[in-house]
Amino acid sequence: MVNLEARNVVKHFQHDKYRLKALGGINLKVEDGEFVCLVGPSGCGKSTFLRIVAGMDTMDEGEILFDGKPVTGTGPERIMVFQEGALFPWLKVSDNVEFGLKMAGVPKDERTEISRRYLDMMQLTDFADSYTYQLSTGMKQRVAIARALVMDPDVLLMDEPFAALDAQTRDLLLVEMQLIWTRTKKTILFVTHNVSEAVVLGSRVAVFSGRPSVIKKEISIDYKRPRIPEDGDLMKYQQDILAELRPEVKKGK
Repeated sequence: MVNLEARNVVKHFQHDKYRLKALGGINLKVEDGEFVCLVGPSGCGKSTFLRIVAGMDTMDEGEILFDGKPVTGTGPERIMVFQEGALFPWLKVSDNVEFGLKMAGVPKDERTEISRRYLDMMQLTDFADSYTYQLSTGMKQRVAIARALVMDPDVLLMDEPFAALDAQTRDLLLVEMQLIWTRTKKTILFVTHNVSEAVVLGSRVAVFSGRPSVIKKEISIDYKRPRIPEDGDLMKYQQDILAELRPEVKKGK
């Protein structure tokens, strides 16, 4: 069943006196419970597209459909996780995780119970009473993911959430993210510049062309889980993606 669909999404930006076409007609169907990664040349509009799907930015042409109905703005069924967690440093970890539930009017006892479940899932229970400024970057991203998950969205939109992490922390979170996806059955749309990361995480990888961007190719990753970056058998998928990316990167030079 198609959970999310983009139909001919076009976006322009004003650059000096010129109108720059960033997205040239993005078409994408994402099935319910699918993990789709978006890769492409730097500046091709992947994050812009994700923001449009989230309802945080507008398109000039086309439409985004969720369960067959047009998306006209933000909504609780689509939650965004940013590269920088956008946490509140004056709140404790537990309060950050509960924040959306509190804004939604969920009673204290109920939101505490819900948050505990996701704090445990993200291995944050021992840090519930810590302030976010006391945490490492990797721990902060765990908090941001937990805060998104407690809202029980149908679709999780992730904009390079591991880009600022060191390699060791990222590799650990890549495995944990797969386990979380398996447990929650969420539909995930994940933007990354890292081809290895896309192959480890994605059930499918959509390769963006250079501007004006279209989806050049979609590559299914039919491989056992959990996956790790060191698995040499994943290299063939990386090579397929890189073969599509290289000419697009060269165009931009």
